[in-house]
Amino acid sequence: MKLHDIAHGRTGDKGDISNISVIAHDPAHWALIREVVTPERVAAHFGCFAPEAITRYELPALHALNFVIRGALTGGVTRSLALDAHGKCLASVLLEMRIPDRAG
Repeated sequence: MKLHDIAHGRTGDKGDISNISVIAHDPAHWALIREVVTPERVAAHFGCFAPEAITRYELPALHALNFVIRGALTGGVTRSLALDAHGKCLASVLLEMRIPDRAG
């Protein structure tokens, strides 16, 4: 299955840093999301660019993960010629990640 089957996401940006949150639709899916959506898998999933660093923060009370991805926006909004300089589509891209179907 794909991550978007059990979660939704939000993005934010500051300079060349993208912030992507992955939030479980149902608390029952939190353990699976926490287990399989690792910084390493996120980096591999975004193989088209090489971020400087990915830091994952866990928000168990919200059943969410927050990824801070440095170097994700090719210079940032005012310096990038990228079509999506703010990186708003990155949550949608991340939610396309294939994950094991253990959620029921």
